[in-house]
Amino acid sequence: MFRTSRTVLVAAVAGVLSVSLASCSTTGDSGSDTSSASSSGSSAGGSSAPKQTTVRLVTHDSFVAPKELLAQFTKETGYQVQVLASGDAGKLANSVVLAKGNPTGDVVFGIDNTFASRVVDAGALTPYTSAKLPQGADKYALTGEAAKSLTPIDFGDVCVNVDDAWFAAHKKAKPNSLDDLTKPEYKDLFVTPGAATSSPGMAFLLATIAKYGDNGWQDYWKKLKANGVKVTSGWSDAWSVDYTAGGGKGSRPIVLSYNTSPADTVKDGKATTSAMTDSCFRQVEYAGVLKGAKNEPGAQAFIDFLLGKTFQASMPANMYVFPVDPAVAIPAQWKAAVTVPDKTLEVDPAKITANRDKWLREWQDTVSG
Repeated sequence: MFRTSRTVLVAAVAGVLSVSLASCSTTGDSGSDTSSASSSGSSAGGSSAPKQTTVRLVTHDSFVAPKELLAQFTKETGYQVQVLASGDAGKLANSVVLAKGNPTGDVVFGIDNTFASRVVDAGALTPYTSAKLPQGADKYALTGEAAKSLTPIDFGDVCVNVDDAWFAAHKKAKPNSLDDLTKPEYKDLFVTPGAATSSPGMAFLLATIAKYGDNGWQDYWKKLKANGVKVTSGWSDAWSVDYTAGGGKGSRPIVLSYNTSPADTVKDGKATTSAMTDSCFRQVEYAGVLKGAKNEPGAQAFIDFLLGKTFQASMPANMYVFPVDPAVAIPAQWKAAVTVPDKTLEVDPAKITANRDKWLREWQDTVSG
């Protein structure tokens, strides 16, 4: 049950949460621990209003934190956490931009490096630099103005995954590069979520732009299309329905997923799948204080909490991402099945912001034309 399957699970309960949140609630995690939060409502406005006791967290559907962990935050700071799920990473960024100056929450978690510039340039955040940033985590920090408003919390790599067991059973050599995916021997074997409808799909588009350049990625996608690539609306369809190792008895042994996904296929101590590490695009997730937040001290305290060793250590198991604190240990199963690329494909966040819409139009014209 790795990062993306967790996404599906949490998305399923998000609808339930949204109903309860409409009646004002605080929550520990997505599965339980919902309780009355009348203190939050009563503290807003008025000269005699008490101190804000609730921190409203605006985040994506994939945020998962054990109720015990959020209870620890409450014990340490006195603040309860109200989780406001806002769809996937793209919807989250858009919602933050649209609500700038009058946010629905106090703090946002889950803005990734593909959307960071859009949120910062819109003026939706208040600068905050946490003194709790672990040593070594600064390498994930953004540059320029974005670095003043967004704090790195975790990272993960979107990579092409290969069902090694399928290729061994069919006595075929597995692909080892993006170029290989356009070769006849891999025709009709690759499935990927679409860039216009999926965060990992967008990451893969960016990986191809980084690999083949501004004027070359379109031809690469034409070759992929000619070689039978299947584009799904989301990751769950690609993994759970079409991928041979995804549990849905699919027919395609190559899928766009995460470098942590092979840990979900461990049998007898060994993963039956692998990530193609030269295809990976790194996603870093950030947290920031929302401009106009009713509880700015609480928002800052929550960002500090996200950087603490206890929360950082919880992220692999609950969110299927790597902590930015290099001193935090990752699960033993990951060590045997997960490879972190020495180098990933990258596109400057400012360039993404400037070209996102144009790239998506060109990509849609290519895959649908």
